[in-house]
Amino acid sequence: MEKGKPSRTAVGVALRRAVHQLRDAPLVFADPIAVPLLGESFADRLRADASGRDSGFSIAFRAFLVARSRYAEDNLRTAVRAGVRQYVLLGAGLDTFAYRNPYPDLRVFEVDHPATQAWKRDLLARAKIAEPANLTFVGVDFEAQSLPEELLRAGFALEAPAYFAWLGVVPYLTLSAFRTTLSFIAARPEGSGVTMDYGQPRSALSVLERITRDALAARVRWSGEPFQLFFSVPEMANELRSFTHLEDLGSAEVNARYFAGRTDRLAMRGAAGRLVSAWR
Repeated sequence: MEKGKPSRTAVGVALRRAVHQLRDAPLVFADPIAVPLLGESFADRLRADASGRDSGFSIAFRAFLVARSRYAEDNLRTAVRAGVRQYVLLGAGLDTFAYRNPYPDLRVFEVDHPATQAWKRDLLARAKIAEPANLTFVGVDFEAQSLPEELLRAGFALEAPAYFAWLGVVPYLTLSAFRTTLSFIAARPEGSGVTMDYGQPRSALSVLERITRDALAARVRWSGEPFQLFFSVPEMANELRSFTHLEDLGSAEVNARYFAGRTDRLAMRGAAGRLVSAWR
């Protein structure tokens, strides 16, 4: 992302979650905060996206984004039932969980670049969406600050289990940065876990998917947030070898879980994106 400016990709993700609320039925991921949060700043673009013609890529990409949010919160529910009381959103962007959190004793830590957080808090204020008492913003410039140190400073309990959502982040990282953060999560106590998404390398994609990936890569590179990191399924399993109870889902598995029986075209397609969860 450009220094001192909020993430542009966060806008695109938030718009697609909001479009899902307006366009798709039944909802896979119900989020009553998604539309109000965008407010007047993005009202025209949201109306255009919600009423425009959907391409096959647009539908599949929206399906992937809403499925990964649903999957993360499904896993969080499992963690809370097992006693976890800390939820860390890494690269929180415009995620809205903290403002509709159904677990009164769950503490939420939103971790992101300070510029993105300032922008989000301005949107929240404009929309008159209150910041709950059990939410803590953790501003981290990963080029200059340590995630563990900043979480500790914010009141995160290292000795207690935690669940992590790491959505829409991995492809933008270096391998070193990915492994540093993953090691921190893997060092958390038993009962901790993580949900993340990742992209497969270009060699694993069909010709059409390669063309689509290349176009998307050009757009995010232009926005200052280039793709850097991809994994094959065996490579990701190797990265997660210190975890247990791994689940790695491709399009077929995600569609069977979240999109079965629909009468519209909302579903994931292709092999590019995958969802994974891992537990300690």
